[in-house]
Amino acid sequence: MTRPAWAPHEVDIDRPSAARVYDYYLGGSHNFAVDREMARQAIADWPDLPRIMQANRAFMRRAVRYCLAHGIDQFLDVGSGIPTVGNVHEVAQAADPSARVLYVDIDAVAVAHSCALLDDDPRTGVVHADFLDVDSVLDDPATRSVLDLDRPVALLAVALLHFVGDERRPADALGRYRDALAPGSHLALSHASADTMPDRADDHVALYRRTATPMSMRPREEVEGFFDGFSLVDPGVVAIPFWRPDGHLPAGAERIPGYAGLGRRD
Repeated sequence: MTRPAWAPHEVDIDRPSAARVYDYYLGGSHNFAVDREMARQAIADWPDLPRIMQANRAFMRRAVRYCLAHGIDQFLDVGSGIPTVGNVHEVAQAADPSARVLYVDIDAVAVAHSCALLDDDPRTGVVHADFLDVDSVLDDPATRSVLDLDRPVALLAVALLHFVGDERRPADALGRYRDALAPGSHLALSHASADTMPDRADDHVALYRRTATPMSMRPREEVEGFFDGFSLVDPGVVAIPFWRPDGHLPAGAERIPGYAGLGRRD
């Protein structure tokens, strides 16, 4: 295909990207034909997929608003993906115009679009890094210019950790963030799981092996383990749509797999 003007030259436009497929599910426009084809295959096998992705995004919005209501006005969004409507800075700054947001992603397309979108907003920043490289993230000049790490920060890992296998030790990275962030900081995360529909999940995992970010679905107890050192906020780790729903549940909420939770560092 012809390379769009906005696509960095180092990006492989012939291999699907999880970040761009996710953008397509959310109704975004920053994806390629190969991503749309993979998404269509996935939806054919699992028609609820767009609803699942939208439930993740809705959880993120609720978690951001909860943190703002509890005095946190700084957000570190790791594995942030490609900014689409309703992203962290839009939600946070709608409630608090002074809120500050730092986006981190390893995907070059996601970073390029974040930079273009946020170029004139001094309250936001973008870091091109693997969230597992904690020092690179926290010591980056963009991080230091946007966030005050001596004050509480909300660390967001929404729909991220299922793309990080156990061999890469994601829990260790979360522990390093926890130790580096000020007391009162929060961790919000959501995670795919095969607990409720293992057969369909196996097919989905197989599909994602075509990308650079294969999936590692985990059971509830392993998701809870990511909150080591954090005090879980009520209702704890629950099915994604059921974490503090804002007045109503989406259609088919009972068919949305995966877990979400938010914890506080004391």
